[in-house]
Amino acid sequence: MYTKVLVILALTVYFCYAAKKVTTYTDKYDKIDVDAILNNERVLKRYIDCLMDRARCTPDGTELKKYIPEALETECAKCTDAQKRFAGKVMSFLLLNKRNYWNQLLGKYDPNGKFRKKYEEATLEDEDYSS
Repeated sequence: MYTKVLVILALTVYFCYAAKKVTTYTDKYDKIDVDAILNNERVLKRYIDCLMDRARCTPDGTELKKYIPEALETECAKCTDAQKRFAGKVMSFLLLNKRNYWNQLLGKYDPNGKFRKKYEEATLEDEDYSS
């Protein structure tokens, strides 16, 4: 009887822990130079065209495109710390310097404006917005 109780308790603890564990997106792109991309119009436009389905995507562009909707919905819950910093930097840069790209992306990934206000307010209040 005592053994059964311990096994049940151990399994309960294990499953509770497993259910709460949040996996993260792949970190294989966490060391990219986001500033180099943002400051190179040709490369930046290529990423925008990928995300907007106007051009073929690189492997990292494909990965990014796949996770944008979920990341927006969950406020980047599965993002690594580096990805949160990158997202904040990119959103700030686009909103403040490339408003046309910002509007295009939001038109596709946030057509109902569900996230627009929240991200725009946070970005304008803090240019280093990162979460």
